Amino acid sequence: MSVWVIAEQRDGYLQKVALELLGKGRELSEKLGVKLTAVLVGYEVEKLANTLIKHGADEVIVLENILLKNYTTDGYTNAIEKIAIERKPEIILIGATNIGRDLGPRLAARLKTGLTADCTGLDIDENTKNLLMTRPAFGGNLMATIECPNHRPQMATVRPGVFPLPCPDDRREGRIEKIDVKIKEEEIRTVVEKIVKSLDEKIDITEAKVIVSGGRGIGNKEGFEMLKELAHLLGGVVGASRAAVDAGWIGKDHQVGQTGKTVRPKLYIACGISGAIQHLAGMQESEYIIAINKDENAPIMSIADLGIVGDVYKVLPELINEIKAYKDSCEIVNL
Repeated sequence: MSVWVIAEQRDGYLQKVALELLGKGRELSEKLGVKLTAVLVGYEVEKLANTLIKHGADEVIVLENILLKNYTTDGYTNAIEKIAIERKPEIILIGATNIGRDLGPRLAARLKTGLTADCTGLDIDENTKNLLMTRPAFGGNLMATIECPNHRPQMATVRPGVFPLPCPDDRREGRIEKIDVKIKEEEIRTVVEKIVKSLDEKIDITEAKVIVSGGRGIGNKEGFEMLKELAHLLGGVVGASRAAVDAGWIGKDHQVGQTGKTVRPKLYIACGISGAIQHLAGMQESEYIIAINKDENAPIMSIADLGIVGDVYKVLPELINEIKAYKDSCEIVNL
């Protein structure tokens, strides 16, 4: 028995959610008294195995084949299915990324088990030793805890950002097992001819160190241009509340909250966001929170490290000008 984490990599780089899952997987495996195994799929990715061990894995299974260089549903499912049937893991955890949300259901169907999608919490029941999988339900208005008592493995996809990143331990050692997967080209029904990345994908909101978020108080789509300017000056990205996304002012990829993305930046600036519980659940673990709101009693103020009572259309232009002036003075000094 073991706890498996599917360690997602893209272009030879580990996704942060893979390391986050190792941190939580370490906790779950210790409660069950079993090994923590990272499963790494791709081509010429064995170099990433040591990073997984230093972040908590007891062993790493590397599944390699030239046909696995780029993600395909059939290729990854076939590779993991074969080894999962042979090794019989107790739990399989997958990041709820675009890839994970595609791979998880297909793999669960092949293994004839259930899957709890988009989890924000994981634990072990002390009595049954079942995995307790918690996720938002009914539009984020309540949290449901789900068990899979009758089938194995227990499977969950987990939102990026909900668990802290574990600190690497350079002293950790583990076993690395490389398996050359036997896959035929005709088994893969899709062919990746070219990968084109849009500009919006260059910075993932869950990876950002600085996020400037706007809510209903921004008032319109044009107001988000001001947030983009501030975010650019700070080297960050723009986030949004559900109200702003529902109004069509910005895309859903920027949504923070129970029905959006969970983030843990070093700096989170909430502009015109009242702080509904659904939004707070997605950003309250930020290291430093600045809230700008006309209402001094808005819920967001209760968790903010710094609360500014005022109109965002008066506060933000002043803030932007001050940052620009500071940057200009730094450039002059550097000269």
